[in-house]
Amino acid sequence: MEAAKISIQINFQQIIEAVKQLSPKEKLKLNEVIWDENTPIPIEHQQLVRERVKEAKEHPEMMLDWDEVSKKLA
Repeated sequence: MEAAKISIQINFQQIIEAVKQLSPKEKLKLNEVIWDENTPIPIEHQQLVRERVKEAKEHPEMMLDWDEVSKKLA
């Protein structure tokens, strides 16, 4: 059986609207596909995280408590 090659143009908002129509089970499956463990993390992102962790360790007084921050955002 040959695979069909389909190419359509769709904008990001149309993707969002399509995803909203999925069942919860389908959304979970889509999430698994998007966030596959084999998704490569760019070196630049890895370095940024390392720098932020280092900064947090060196200056723990600068860290904010999430519960307090989330209350201010609500």
